[in-house]
Amino acid sequence: MLAAPSNRRVVITGLGAVTPVGLSAPDTWASLVAGKSGIGAITHFDATGCTARIAGEVRGFDPTAAIATPVHPRGPGSDPVTQALTPKDIRKLGRFTHLGVAASLEAYIDSGLDAARGELPSERIGVNLGVGLGGLPEIVAMHDIWRAGGFRKISPFFILQSAPNILAGQAAILLNCRGPNMSIASACATSGHSIGESAKAIARGDADVMVAGGAEAVITPVAVGAFAQMKALSTRNEEPARASRPYDRDRDGFVIGEGAVVFILEELELARRRGARIYAEVAGYGASADAYHLSSLAPEAEGSRRSMQLALKDAALAPERVGYVSAHATSTPGGDGEEGAAIAAVFGAVKDRLHVSAIKSMTGHLLGAAGALGAFAAVKAIATGTIAPTINLENVDPACAALGLNFTANQAVQKPVDAALANSFGFGGTNASLVFTRP
Repeated sequence: MLAAPSNRRVVITGLGAVTPVGLSAPDTWASLVAGKSGIGAITHFDATGCTARIAGEVRGFDPTAAIATPVHPRGPGSDPVTQALTPKDIRKLGRFTHLGVAASLEAYIDSGLDAARGELPSERIGVNLGVGLGGLPEIVAMHDIWRAGGFRKISPFFILQSAPNILAGQAAILLNCRGPNMSIASACATSGHSIGESAKAIARGDADVMVAGGAEAVITPVAVGAFAQMKALSTRNEEPARASRPYDRDRDGFVIGEGAVVFILEELELARRRGARIYAEVAGYGASADAYHLSSLAPEAEGSRRSMQLALKDAALAPERVGYVSAHATSTPGGDGEEGAAIAAVFGAVKDRLHVSAIKSMTGHLLGAAGALGAFAAVKAIATGTIAPTINLENVDPACAALGLNFTANQAVQKPVDAALANSFGFGGTNASLVFTRP
């Protein structure tokens, strides 16, 4: 019998990732621990003339590839799922959906849930997969087609290619999830919110399992050009692997990335009953707003500080229990220091025992998928006792150094981690913080 809704605990039993540093969760983690950069010259389009010509692209990705062991999400004896998407699916869906569905299928397989589908009602499995900017490349491409050929040339699949919630819908169809289905869009906090809200849905009894995370794929002239015009992007085009450098004195902006990261969240007793491997528990979630500026953090990241404090309060966890913070730090001149000040304020009494790192130094900024990728690093730190580094940290910004935080420069650290916190913040002043613990 399941615990009462007010006491239901939520754990992570599956991980999936398609990122600039790996086409699977294991490959992504291996690259992060090794300090491997996935940033290079843009190949998705000709970036000549743009001040920023580098990105964290997902390379060599094929969502139609056959999976090693077919799964049966509609129960034993049903038609098997043998691949994330068919060639026809590729034509009618946008790239963010390609990435997100592949990560969802990997997370589902990793969870081992398929063996329990005969006893687990599909109505108790939900999906919350967020996308920050949706099908922007598909929108721009279809506009060009319309301008050149008129209305008759517009694809009947265009809405399916571009609507943000199609990712959640396609994942639900593939994995037979008939519980709550939604898609959050809160800029770069999107997938942090998706994971947090999914955990709350399970905790209050709306679902027993949630497929949660996010995806993004907007490495396109309009998006890159717009961020470049905002002076937000690094222009270190001749050294792409060294361009994203959070906390470093010479950082000059973020590097845009793409990818998808998905978790399987599950009610604890259900996971235990079926003998599932548990990576970590989702112990706390905090969300807040700066109400200050559309594209800049509040001074000393006041809203971000509150989201961390809310997450710790929700987890009933003292700051000294946390051994690692997976920071949002994007490599922007202002944002890294502001978030760092908030981390120092929350963990000031124990910051000598705390590690902080910024994995965007390796992947670039995955926008709507960034929160889930940051959470992935926090969860894996608990599960493996390894903290991924901040690479390219050669000369710590004096303002960041003054905070007294250990930014885990350039080399992974072996350290038992009982609790970790992951931050994600977005344009509009929206913030999400997640606390994970050893179950």
